[in-house]
Amino acid sequence: MKAGCARIADAMKLAISKSVQADLALFGNAVIWGATFVVVKNALADASPVLFVAVRFSLAALALLLVYRKLDRRAAVPGWIVGSLLFAGYAFQTVGLRLTSPSKSAFITGLSIPMVPLFSSCVYRTRPRPVVLIGVLAATAGMALMTLQDVHSLQVNPGDVLTLICAAAFAGHIVALGYYSRWARRRGIGFESLAIWQIVCAAVFGLISFPWLDTPHWHMSFNLAIALAVTGLLATALAFTVQTWAQRYTTVTRTTLIYSLEPVFAWLTSWILTGELLSKRATVGAILILASILLVEVKRTEVREHPTISAASPEV
Repeated sequence: MKAGCARIADAMKLAISKSVQADLALFGNAVIWGATFVVVKNALADASPVLFVAVRFSLAALALLLVYRKLDRRAAVPGWIVGSLLFAGYAFQTVGLRLTSPSKSAFITGLSIPMVPLFSSCVYRTRPRPVVLIGVLAATAGMALMTLQDVHSLQVNPGDVLTLICAAAFAGHIVALGYYSRWARRRGIGFESLAIWQIVCAAVFGLISFPWLDTPHWHMSFNLAIALAVTGLLATALAFTVQTWAQRYTTVTRTTLIYSLEPVFAWLTSWILTGELLSKRATVGAILILASILLVEVKRTEVREHPTISAASPEV
């Protein structure tokens, strides 16, 4: 009896430890993605957007294949499902950005935050707790305050619709990756295989589609080379591998709440590099995002199962 209780206690400690590590890893991803905003913006003067995405994912896929040479074929189908959603998010966002403003694009993409618990509830047939819904709404409001420069011009245009599809794809990616990450863990499939399959899928779709989604142009420059190295190796190869591992041990809602910090880190990077200051409204938005994450973390009462089954419940 005592031995059994000790094993359960050890398992709970392991789950808590892995959960905290996973959240910190996702926090690191948010820092990386936020910090690359200025780098990518400068690089796109020398390359068309979809072609840049295609080369970025191709470089990431090549790097991962060189590091992890053995792929588990069982992860192929889940990897292509997750990778399709990942590429769809980038593709619809890029095409939609041509027809809408950057601030509206950023905000509408941020609507993936409230979509995640909705999609998660459909997949896992669970009901989000009230504190989660409050946190999601607060993060969405914070995103609006940080990204929408003109709250009086919110007319819907085709670019907005395409960007909304992008938000749904990104939300679906987080939910699907969380589902298949735990699925792979239960079957003893390494997270590396699932990570590589999704990156390879996104690269293939990018290389196939850029000629008709874009007006391709490419001028290799120092800024473009730096952007490809940073986004390909850090923001794609490393970040999505880390996310695939982390979502084995944390929930999809906490994942998207942590990722809502991306515009905060984007501003911090811009402030450091260009001296850009936040307006009072944007400052309130950043505070709301931080408060929403703290609210969910402080009120977290999720029930964890044995780590060989599931390290975290589907919903916070």
